[in-house]
Amino acid sequence: MRVEYINPFVEATFNVLKEVLNTDVKRGDLYLKSTTMAIQGVAALVGLAGDVEGRVLFDMTRETALEVAGAMNGQEFTQLDELAKSTIQELANMITAQAVTKLHDLGFKFDLTPPALFTGENMEVSNNLKVEALIVPMQLGPHGKLEVNVAIRERL
Repeated sequence: MRVEYINPFVEATFNVLKEVLNTDVKRGDLYLKSTTMAIQGVAALVGLAGDVEGRVLFDMTRETALEVAGAMNGQEFTQLDELAKSTIQELANMITAQAVTKLHDLGFKFDLTPPALFTGENMEVSNNLKVEALIVPMQLGPHGKLEVNVAIRERL
């Protein structure tokens, strides 16, 4: 996986989260995960197709999703209702739109799927891309932690 694909997603995540949450966002140490991994409870998934293929997953606990949705809407959420779910999907849209703009400026051409939201316990995500996922943890001040999970490769 080329770093040119990863950096725009990391930068966009940092910038968008800092803006919409109005809090300090701290990036943790990058690490790799295997092609099959458990998700934390709420995950927005965006697929990529074109010059590159793969997916970007924004993974967080239910509590963090409620905190993020609350901060973005200026209200408290106690359950992951339709507005809270839509807010997390819109967050994924905002981040990927900014990242894709940067990638298009670098000459990469590909399309995105609309964000799909997955919620629940004991779920795993796997891919058949034969590429490990790069994980970038982001500490969201008092709102919890979000992991950006990027598994992208050049189309074969």
